[in-house]
Amino acid sequence: MVLKEKEKTAIKDLQTQEQTCIKKYGKYSDEAKDPVLKKLFQTLQQKEQEHFNSLQQVLDGTVPSCNCNDSDGKNYEPEATYNTLTNSDDKKSDNFLVTDCIATEKLVSSEYNMDVFLFADAALRKLLADIQIEEQNHAHMLYKYKTANGMA
Repeated sequence: MVLKEKEKTAIKDLQTQEQTCIKKYGKYSDEAKDPVLKKLFQTLQQKEQEHFNSLQQVLDGTVPSCNCNDSDGKNYEPEATYNTLTNSDDKKSDNFLVTDCIATEKLVSSEYNMDVFLFADAALRKLLADIQIEEQNHAHMLYKYKTANGMA
């Protein structure tokens, strides 16, 4: 598969977004006070790395097959660490981290939603649409964490 220059630029821009997410989830995993949140950030960091790797395969000339994972958000049921009455500094700090990550996931999801229209190749469009759905799932998982912990 040979990409046009505009397509290469779009893929590289998406990789930059993914790299930012990888770094953010790694940093936030270290900063999170709640072990449940640490684990969620580590899981999401791994998923973002998979997205980055898929995009690299595209730049290398192949489109990896994808299996649209649209169930992670629906199936995620976090264990609550904080309750609605808790207003500790740890809860406030974790709430900030989760809220920031939801905003990031919204941004990244919208980038995929827009960029998919730059490509004619059906397999590549499917891959980008799949990743976009997974980004939505990440935001859903983060929101479920907030809800379970009295932050929403």
